[in-house]
Amino acid sequence: MPKKLSILIPVYNEQSYIRRIVERVIAQNIPGIDEKELVIVNDASTDRTPAVLEQLQTEYPEIRLFHQTKNQGKGAAIARAVQECTGDIALFQDADLEYDPADYPALLRPILEGRADVVYGSRFIIRDMKRVVFYHHKLGNMFLTHLSNWTTGLDLTDMETCYKVFRTELLKSIPIRSNRFGIEPEITAKISRRNAVVYEVPISYHGRSYLEGKKIGWKDGVSAIATILKYTFIDDCYTEECGHSVLNSMQNVHRYTKWMTNLASPFLGSRILEIGSGIGTVAKYLPQRETLMLTDKDAAAVKTLLNHYDGNQTVKICQLDAESEEQVSALSNAEKFDSVVMFSVLEHIEDDVQALKNVQQLLEPKGRLILVLPQHPWLYGTIDTTVGHYRRYTKREIKEKMRTAGYRITVCRSFNALSIPGWYINFVLLRRKKMNKFQLKFYNMLIPFMSFIERFLPLPGANLFIVAENNETPENENNVSGI
Repeated sequence: MPKKLSILIPVYNEQSYIRRIVERVIAQNIPGIDEKELVIVNDASTDRTPAVLEQLQTEYPEIRLFHQTKNQGKGAAIARAVQECTGDIALFQDADLEYDPADYPALLRPILEGRADVVYGSRFIIRDMKRVVFYHHKLGNMFLTHLSNWTTGLDLTDMETCYKVFRTELLKSIPIRSNRFGIEPEITAKISRRNAVVYEVPISYHGRSYLEGKKIGWKDGVSAIATILKYTFIDDCYTEECGHSVLNSMQNVHRYTKWMTNLASPFLGSRILEIGSGIGTVAKYLPQRETLMLTDKDAAAVKTLLNHYDGNQTVKICQLDAESEEQVSALSNAEKFDSVVMFSVLEHIEDDVQALKNVQQLLEPKGRLILVLPQHPWLYGTIDTTVGHYRRYTKREIKEKMRTAGYRITVCRSFNALSIPGWYINFVLLRRKKMNKFQLKFYNMLIPFMSFIERFLPLPGANLFIVAENNETPENENNVSGI
């Protein structure tokens, strides 16, 4: 499939170097790349840089030039370039000669091979050559990298590197708030929170001195420390207030996910299909037996899953919309499953009965469909609207819909009772649209206590746990266990 590369170049007062770096970039012939664009943002330069750029634009049609009305910094210029770029892959390139575009093929290879979402070029991994510059500058880079690694959990050797490469759809979905050099630790923190697959490759480095025009200084180092600490505590890794950001926030309540999968475990067979896998929040806790197939209707989510499970022979990934009879039939003709898992998915589907009928095609006779659903329509609040819930269920409603779709329910129970007060206050009374990180962590701490209590007390939980068998003919549910 043809790939287009966007090279994002922020420029400020680089009249001496900009022509040479642009010509080097344009000269690169990169295997796997069919088209290049240079998205250059002039950050209100005060020397001859604007005139040089205007001339370059007339010479090279690959250049798309944008001017900032006032100087804002590297981060702001990059943010503008991200907004304007149109390629499949985006690469950051400084406007000086410190970094060599000859490294592009190595930087792009992990993404082109489908292994990575993000690639960093490291100046500190063994490479062909480097210019010996300032020892104390290297120490500062190493300190910031280690501090960043400590807070993100990544194992980078060079967080401050210019050369960062991204799948563009991922990059465009990440907000960039830092106007200056804080963009480096900020974007590193955010790709970590997004669970992006990150690779590092060695690059050559020809560092310049401050006399030659280097701009970063000790104040930027202090700012970088502040940025690292800031994004340790702030979840701000999606550009839009949407279900994706809520989905990502569920990483803070991993005990709830384990609770759901523990409830499901006794009913799981050896050939398991998960519908609506998202970014793999539940998948990591599902057993990998004979087959584990993960699906989602969102292409970006499928790409993330493919990268995470690259090389795993047990886990299969495919794009699937449970509402599409055509897609479900195609998968059904290829494979059947003894267990289908849909955790917090059915409420996102407008015609849920038709989706249940579609899913039945994927099940073996007497195969099990396992659902987790939001309960109680009176709990429907602003966050339900934000994440795209069409409804919250009652037991009677879901039983009738399952019967209509041709299932026999064997387990129907409420769980997650202690979340009801917090949910009602935040999203019904106060009408908030986001989950508070600290509330989620407190809730996560309570889950072992909740799960223990609910073994013995029939509490009216915020969620329903359903296990149903595939029946060719709907039957009366005379044998239903639950609370």
